[in-house]
Amino acid sequence: MSRELSDLYRSLAEDADGRTPAAPEELRRRADRRARLRVTGAVLGTALLVGGLATGTGLVLAERRGPVPPPATVPPPATVPPPAAPASPTASAPPAATTPPSGVPSATGTPAATPGSTAAAPPRAPRSVPDRAFFVQAAGNRTGMEPAFRDTEALPALCDARYRSDAGIVQRRTRNLAYKLPQTPKGYVPDGSYAHTVTLYRPGRADEFLRELRAAVRDCPTQPGVGGGNASTSRLRLLADGGFGDGSVLFEMRTPARDVDGNPTGGDEVRLVRAIRVDDVVTVLWEQGWEGTSSPRSQVDADSRRAVDAIEDWLR
Repeated sequence: MSRELSDLYRSLAEDADGRTPAAPEELRRRADRRARLRVTGAVLGTALLVGGLATGTGLVLAERRGPVPPPATVPPPATVPPPAAPASPTASAPPAATTPPSGVPSATGTPAATPGSTAAAPPRAPRSVPDRAFFVQAAGNRTGMEPAFRDTEALPALCDARYRSDAGIVQRRTRNLAYKLPQTPKGYVPDGSYAHTVTLYRPGRADEFLRELRAAVRDCPTQPGVGGGNASTSRLRLLADGGFGDGSVLFEMRTPARDVDGNPTGGDEVRLVRAIRVDDVVTVLWEQGWEGTSSPRSQVDADSRRAVDAIEDWLR
């Protein structure tokens, strides 16, 4: 045996002799520790491997599904107002003022005004008769001759009747106008004419005029010198009437018809007169014919309605 090998064995022996051998319990604990370290390392390695696989799979699936939406925002919790402080038992609120509804009389006896509204002023009473108080003829009745305002009588004499209501006249205007019937061709003479009057009365006098006119016709059954431009006597009578304005009076005057030489023809010329009241206004249509024609009732009725409409539009 070489000298180097002998020295090595001698050193090992000396070192072994200087160390105390470990007890069996210590050797067992060391072995268990090593075993646990090996198991822990294996478990950690497996976990790392599984986590890596899951992460890679998630990335692949995310690429296929598209971008991941952001997390939903959670609304902040509603704030609850703090409870109102209880009223002090010593403080008392004054009684609330109550406003009566619109149109209900207040404590003073006058109707309460609606907030934000102004009381409508009463309409002013008219003081004169304007041109628009007279009706406009229908297109089929126009002859081409313009109506003319004249200072003529509004009514026939009626046995020289006097009307006390005339003292309440504010203004009276009369015009003359001719008309033709729709079936009459253009260029022919008119079929008739009117003395059309509009009278504005003071309050209450218009209705009084209708009563006086009705009485005047009733008291004058015949009137000499009326109709046909001759001295023939006309017979007067009231006709039933209604549906015009606030009241109306309609009467006729019949006169024996004569030819151009003055000889009786055996018939009658009929003149119709209608007075209509609308509020404090009276309009009169006195149909006077044209060269011996008689008054057509249907035409007088139609023009009477137009006359009422014109006055209502004026007073509105």
